Amino acid sequence: MSVLSDPQQLLLFVGASAALVGLPGPNLVYICTRSIAQGTRAGMVSALGVETGTLLHALATAFGVAALVSAEPAALKALTLLGAAYLLYLGIRSLTGAGSPGNSAQPVPSRLWRVYREGILVNVLNPKVMLFFLAFLPQWVSHDADGVQARTELLILAAITFTVALAMDLGYAATAGALARRLRGRAATGRGRARYLVALVYLGLAAAALFS
Repeated sequence: MSVLSDPQQLLLFVGASAALVGLPGPNLVYICTRSIAQGTRAGMVSALGVETGTLLHALATAFGVAALVSAEPAALKALTLLGAAYLLYLGIRSLTGAGSPGNSAQPVPSRLWRVYREGILVNVLNPKVMLFFLAFLPQWVSHDADGVQARTELLILAAITFTVALAMDLGYAATAGALARRLRGRAATGRGRARYLVALVYLGLAAAALFS
């Protein structure tokens, strides 16, 4: 029987998704850092970007792309290196002040769009997320489901996971932004420290991607 037709199993799936999403990891660190550096709105936009990436990983699992990539060690290595290189680029850019939160010359809509785009790429270029979905989602699909039914169930489960993760990440972003407002002193000082904080987080995530 499908988990989607069993309320208890569905509730268990939602709880498992929430527990796994709630574990501290690169995505959570990235979202909270964005909220601290640029405010709650940027944090929420980054959360939307990150979970858009999550949805893409889930779709790749449903359509078999993740299985093909995971079967090729070279592809996984290339994805890891690409993700680490992108995080390194973001760290250096933040450290040098290019596109920093204090750069008022850039329009806010463009800046928020960049935050959203970066959130997508930070997640999509993390092969661990793809491997997680490849291991997690199929466990909840009916054992007797055929190809079409199994894919449909995977897509629905992916949508549920996306909704749970986005709701939790928005909560993290709002909490981090509120704490930052309370702890921040003068605006200029806060922006300066935030720039170095963002750079440190990006460089740390890049190192973690390479050596973990």
